[in-house]
Amino acid sequence: MDAKLNKDEVREAYRKSAPTYDIWSGLTESKSRQRCLEVADIKNGESVLEVAVGTGILFEKILQLNSTGRNEGIDLTEEMLSRARARAQKSGASGYVLKIGDAYHLQYSDNSFDVVLSSYMFDLIPEKDFVAILREFKRVLRKGGRIVLANMTKGPSWFNAVWQWLYKNRPSLLGGCRGIELKPYLEEVGFEKIRREYVIQMLFPSEVIYGVKP
Repeated sequence: MDAKLNKDEVREAYRKSAPTYDIWSGLTESKSRQRCLEVADIKNGESVLEVAVGTGILFEKILQLNSTGRNEGIDLTEEMLSRARARAQKSGASGYVLKIGDAYHLQYSDNSFDVVLSSYMFDLIPEKDFVAILREFKRVLRKGGRIVLANMTKGPSWFNAVWQWLYKNRPSLLGGCRGIELKPYLEEVGFEKIRREYVIQMLFPSEVIYGVKP
């Protein structure tokens, strides 16, 4: 199934869900986000970009791992960013940037980052845009840089049909997310050493994807 919500509808859905998003994320996405950090293997002093930071759940942990490095995060909605900023401030970290930004047009120079992460964004956007956005991610990565992504995916079990039905009939209840498989698109864009892991939490199916810029 392709994306049912356009960019403005996604922005509105997440503006409304910002106050309660952490509850949903904790129940269904915390395992895959933790796995993203493990797979990314961030080394203190690196340059790290998170695209679609949401309420800053992952960004806060990035700050802890990369306290002397460069940490940047972007999101479409100010409501999400305000929560991410509050979380980052409570962490006591400094030297980070959180701002409005668009994955389609990253406002960064070529070869700027060692790591680019994004969680639960590609499952919101039209499939026809996957390659263009992945090329943007690749552009801002340095040679040997790592990309790590978490997405809602297509589960192998019977309950996957429940998620598909819910997305088909009430996509806003899932924030516009639907199950996708991103590995072929990383291959098309030219990432190497690609790995995909399947993560299940509270019957919610996720994938964690890793790749390296050659």
